[in-house]
Amino acid sequence: MNKSDPTGPSTSGTSPILLTGATGYIGGRLLPSLENQGHRLRCMARHPEILEPKVRPSTEVVGGDVLDRPSLDNALRGVNVAYYMVHSMSSTGSFEETDRQAARNFSEAAKAAGVKGLIYVGGLGSDEEELSPHLRSRHEVGDILRQSGLPVCEFRASAVIGSGSASFELIRALVERLPIMFTPRWVKGKAQPIAIDDLLDYLMEALQIPTSSYRIYEVGGSDKVSYADMMRAYGRQRGLTPLIIPVPVLTPWLSALWLGLITPLYARIGRAIIESIVHVTVVRDTTALATFSVRPMGIDEAIHRALVREERHFSETRWSDSLSSSGTRRSWGGVRFGTRIVDSRTLTVEVPPEVVFRCIERIGGDHGWYACDWLWRLRGLIDLLQGGVGMGRGRPSSTTLRVGDTVDSFRVEATERNRRLRLKSEMNLPGRAWLEFEVTEAGSLTQIRQTAIFDPVGLTGQLYWYSLYVPHEFVFNGMLWGIAQAALREMRDLAMPPIQDGRTATPHRR
Repeated sequence: MNKSDPTGPSTSGTSPILLTGATGYIGGRLLPSLENQGHRLRCMARHPEILEPKVRPSTEVVGGDVLDRPSLDNALRGVNVAYYMVHSMSSTGSFEETDRQAARNFSEAAKAAGVKGLIYVGGLGSDEEELSPHLRSRHEVGDILRQSGLPVCEFRASAVIGSGSASFELIRALVERLPIMFTPRWVKGKAQPIAIDDLLDYLMEALQIPTSSYRIYEVGGSDKVSYADMMRAYGRQRGLTPLIIPVPVLTPWLSALWLGLITPLYARIGRAIIESIVHVTVVRDTTALATFSVRPMGIDEAIHRALVREERHFSETRWSDSLSSSGTRRSWGGVRFGTRIVDSRTLTVEVPPEVVFRCIERIGGDHGWYACDWLWRLRGLIDLLQGGVGMGRGRPSSTTLRVGDTVDSFRVEATERNRRLRLKSEMNLPGRAWLEFEVTEAGSLTQIRQTAIFDPVGLTGQLYWYSLYVPHEFVFNGMLWGIAQAALREMRDLAMPPIQDGRTATPHRR
């Protein structure tokens, strides 16, 4: 393949490349690759404010929603080639119908805008089989994009292995946490996992081939392995030897629930993965190897690279950071909420605001919630049983947070350095919930204001909130005091002047 082929769709001078799904796992990894090669790039996002801090100044960010057809016209204007990296597997309701409508809207808008080609990532699996809903939907989206008449370069891939990917997180959690595993039959199904680096190379090279070569390309790593093989490969690199004992009694629903309890994958994502794993997802058509220069690595190298990135804190994106991964993607338009319930507590501490905020910013993940962690875990378990996200998603960084980051069952909605952090809950709730922290300097003291806000839907929402009044007293008071005490300990660790007894903290309830 000639990478400088002038007929490639990306070589028309100043025409921008449109990237959708840049807040997701693969799209988020593709973003810096495109920027590093100097492409003129435009990213479309439903929430541009979340994406803007993560891109270079040369990258344009525009608002747009694939379910809102008119919003796509501006995003696609003047575009030569577009990456369609959108799926709604984690949304509530029928994700298949959502995917259909999104693909129709986008392909129609792209055709009208004069786009020359689309690039899309689907899933491996034979169309001659009765595929899982997830794989069937991935194939159907590719068909809908092609029905527009536009050339579509569709890469069909099996499990993607990389730091932060859902498949890698699944394998790692199982092997690290369970030395003995009683597993369902799906661990024996054959797959051809591909390293995220290799998939990104395919996606980048697609810009260089002529649109006349756009077609379905099956891509995979150099090894055909089962999930049990992948777990053993992970164990070899971590010095672990998992004992895997398959059992025939676990249904997909029970397996998904089990994964939700053991791994960071909540039930809806777990079930989609399991239903897909039972199918053979290996490369049958090797045309990609003849068309592209990519020579994919095997499972051992893919896992090794993922581990290296994890150890160096280079996990740029994770499956759970995707805005559609919350499992609670719902439109609240037209819903009349009841009286907003606000629980606000303040506490003053003789510590500089920046020290207090550092402690607030470390909340969640491996660090915990400063008080009653067992209650948080119990609430997460209940949410998992209801098909929600639970508390297992963790956070991308142990010390800092950005808008859009996940924090266990929350997502960062707003943050101002040394001043404010607002988290929005993504649990299954009869309403909307936020947890906000504000830090205010008051002379030699710093005031910490912790506010829990709940917008209940009807009587059910109000009953839900007031039924938790007693647990909230322990959790909210303990969390506020825990933050204050952590800030005081950090002051002592920094060898700051001693603080007089009795002046460290004064609680005020409002």
